[in-house]
Amino acid sequence: QVQLVESGGGLVQPGGSLRLSCAASGSMAGIYAMGWYRQAPGKLRQMVARIFSGGTTIYADSVKGRFSISRDNAKNTVYLQMNSLKPEDTAVYYCNVNLRATMDYWGQGTQVTVSS
Repeated sequence: QVQLVESGGGLVQPGGSLRLSCAASGSMAGIYAMGWYRQAPGKLRQMVARIFSGGTTIYADSVKGRFSISRDNAKNTVYLQMNSLKPEDTAVYYCNVNLRATMDYWGQGTQVTVSS
């Protein structure tokens, strides 16, 4: 079992920045990727950014150039630095850990609201 604890969400004005953190604990053997997804009201959950075990990163087109994902292997923690936030970035953000490309674990979600 893997436990994920997210932090860092909140209310921010358009153009502002937030940094999300996700600390993972438990059996992390065979980790394939860690990442962030988001779900806005009435919409499907979508991938925001992922970082794979070898360090490769991928981003949704809508956040490229504004968001950056990183990982501290020693702490089993993944971060999402979000800059130049827009109202359309408003969503619940979920941390994800994928083991052996087959098993997904999810955090409880953290609300990000971008509004003036």
